[in-house]
Amino acid sequence: MRVVESFPYETRHVEHVEIPMPDGVRLAARMWIPKKAEHTPVPALFEYIPYRKRDMTRERDDIHAPYMAGHGYAYVRVDIRGCGDSEGVILDQYTEAELSDGVEVIRWIAEQPWCNGKVGMMGISWGGFNALQIAARRPPALGAIVTVCSTDDTYQDNMHYMGGCLLGDNLSESTTMFAYQSMPPDPVLVGERWRSMWIERLESCDQWLTTWLAHQYRDDYWKPTSVCEDYSAIQVPVMAVSGWADGFTNALFRLMQHLDVPRMGLVGPWSHMYPHMGVPGPAIGFLQEALRWFDQYMQGIETGIEREPRLRIWMQDSVPPSFLAHQERPGRWVAEPSWPSPHIELKRWPLDERHLCVDGTIDEHARTRWVRSPLTTGLHAGKWCAYGAAPDQPGDQRREDGGSLFFETPPLEEPVEILGSPEVELKIAADQPVAQVVARLCEVLPDGPVTRVTYGVLNLTHRESNDDPKPLTPEEPVLVRFPLNAVAQRFRKNHRIRLSLSTSYWPLVWPPPEPTRITVWPNRSALHLPIRKPRPEDEELRPFGPPEGAKASRSDYIVPPKVNWRVVRDLRAERSTLEVTRHDGHYYMPQVDLTIVKRTVELYSSTVNDFDSIRGETRTVRSFERRGWKTRVNTRSVLTATPKHFRLHANLDAYEGDERVFTRTWTELFERKLV
Repeated sequence: MRVVESFPYETRHVEHVEIPMPDGVRLAARMWIPKKAEHTPVPALFEYIPYRKRDMTRERDDIHAPYMAGHGYAYVRVDIRGCGDSEGVILDQYTEAELSDGVEVIRWIAEQPWCNGKVGMMGISWGGFNALQIAARRPPALGAIVTVCSTDDTYQDNMHYMGGCLLGDNLSESTTMFAYQSMPPDPVLVGERWRSMWIERLESCDQWLTTWLAHQYRDDYWKPTSVCEDYSAIQVPVMAVSGWADGFTNALFRLMQHLDVPRMGLVGPWSHMYPHMGVPGPAIGFLQEALRWFDQYMQGIETGIEREPRLRIWMQDSVPPSFLAHQERPGRWVAEPSWPSPHIELKRWPLDERHLCVDGTIDEHARTRWVRSPLTTGLHAGKWCAYGAAPDQPGDQRREDGGSLFFETPPLEEPVEILGSPEVELKIAADQPVAQVVARLCEVLPDGPVTRVTYGVLNLTHRESNDDPKPLTPEEPVLVRFPLNAVAQRFRKNHRIRLSLSTSYWPLVWPPPEPTRITVWPNRSALHLPIRKPRPEDEELRPFGPPEGAKASRSDYIVPPKVNWRVVRDLRAERSTLEVTRHDGHYYMPQVDLTIVKRTVELYSSTVNDFDSIRGETRTVRSFERRGWKTRVNTRSVLTATPKHFRLHANLDAYEGDERVFTRTWTELFERKLV
């Protein structure tokens, strides 16, 4: 990324300001303000997340905020209530208090003498969620948003459930926030009250997993935070951005289809990252694109963005499978003027006993096929949401296909390009009342390796509704049709397309309560592919600029970061364990005179086909130290299950210096509700 050091406008930096809320709580903010705003007020951009402005996001904030401020926008980065240096406590994601606070912050910003009354929102992940949800509340000063890696449906396309199945990332996300909500504020900013603020947080700290497991259907807990309930509530221009390796891409296409405001979608090859930092590449000049968006819709500056295609998409080319993140994903940019696109045709490819029938021929005499996948099917699936850190990408799918049914084409006579959500249509029966089916769309290379292109999962009790699931009648066939994650992919000539079906995909999704066999009727089943033929207009697209940003903060590493995934197979105990280690390092931040340790370990295990043996365990360490001040928080969460219940055991220990100042243990039981 090119570092920009000279900007059109000089800026001043405000390290810490406190914004009052109506109930007396004060939220902590860090601000960058163009100096010209002292005499000519400017529009402002607002980013709102729980991830600690003072330290944990400082490097990223220092790349974005001075860049946007240097181009004429005040930039206000706010810690959510109960996080970082903000007062109060945080009890869950996207609460009424959080969203109401966000509306109040916008009002406060708009009334500042340096602001001209217009405020935009920009953020990734939680910040992108907030941009959508706060936009739906229509604060008068909000003029436009840029939402990156976010969703319109917090049940269906989030880190909790997918196709009615419980995601392994449900535990992972709960662990992340278990750590963040228990960290102390910085005494340099809040003074001696830091300890009382910290103890208040620790005493209110809870395992959010308990709430998420209490809502296993798409009930009234999820609906208020899902803008898909009423797209018309959003009345400001929306730029939505995601990446094919991200977990939130499906929502972007729904936003493009259902919003009735100026809107633009951008999907690259990236993981859960801003596009100017995107891995896999190519990274692009995203901050320049965000400026064009805000200039057009907040200042009325003609940037030409209104005349550009609604969707810009990276059409991925074939790659061999690899656990390592490809630094550059081969492909090309394509565009669509609207969504759904008139240039895409959904083609039905029937199945026979072992093949995908490209010519549409149905073998009426094809015999049924069945599969009962081992619990180890899924150990090489990678992350539900990749973060660009190797090796969170899926590996060679031959390992997974050993426990799956699969159907594939002959070698392709010409390339095939798809854009959108493939769909799987199955006549299927299960031998248990609760069962799941996992579908993977793969590309088989001529020399044998198999690359996963996309996938989808369906809890078969959710075949008709996520709101009102119904158990299966064992061995009674049902017809189901469900989508795979959206993707843009070019399958090469002489390669094969493979559809693989399994009954397990642990630990990406939690297995059903009992070992399950599914039977498939191939002659009543098919794969539907969204075929898009290359268009000459793609060659005429305006190129993106190079990735650029302001100079990042410096961190001096005492122990360098380390990320690794390791599969351990204990043959004597017949136990398999996936170990995910994310050590973000032991480092010193000279800007704030702070030494930080941030470490997370995740363990997911099973024993042969013992469904009672499924176990997820996570452990975190977060420590902050400077002369005269040292704190550390350790957390541990363990989730296990029986056919009837989920069981959560967790503990938290907080230390000031070497003295433990707080400890708490949780043990809770939750009924499994057709999951």
